[in-house]
Amino acid sequence: MRKITLVSTATAFALALVACSPAAEEAPAEESTETEAADETAVAGVLDASTATAATLAAVEGVSEELAAAIVAGQPYASVADFNSVLTATLSEEEAATVRANVFVPIDLNTATRDEINLVPGMTDRMAHEFEEYRPYAEMSDFDREIGKYVDEAEVARFRQYVTISDAAE
Repeated sequence: MRKITLVSTATAFALALVACSPAAEEAPAEESTETEAADETAVAGVLDASTATAATLAAVEGVSEELAAAIVAGQPYASVADFNSVLTATLSEEEAATVRANVFVPIDLNTATRDEINLVPGMTDRMAHEFEEYRPYAEMSDFDREIGKYVDEAEVARFRQYVTISDAAE
């Protein structure tokens, strides 16, 4: 788990440095909006597979230019399971897990299936149960409070990179 956290942090730092480099500032204005959106996701630590550019994806460990193109071709993804299908078409499960640590389709805490929850990097059966037990989540502070009963703040923050809450929480 420390390795995944370290890789995620290192990747986010490297992408942030690239985004702040002089070469990034010289990009044409037409491309900057798309690149800026992808880079904002990178600063958060995990790229959203539904919005990341091929260039940004190709910079991620384990993502070849061909895989980056396949990921972009499938955008937007209805679920992380759909994204995972693209990964496992060419990667082993272990290689796909490495990519999912840095590129993911956020799961909706209120509607995600157990299989989708289990795709969150570092997920255990116990934590998957806890994710489901506290449904529905009205806001992220509910998630922080409830999941924070089982893991420390750093782990809650790490999990937050992979989750979202729909506007229509019931």
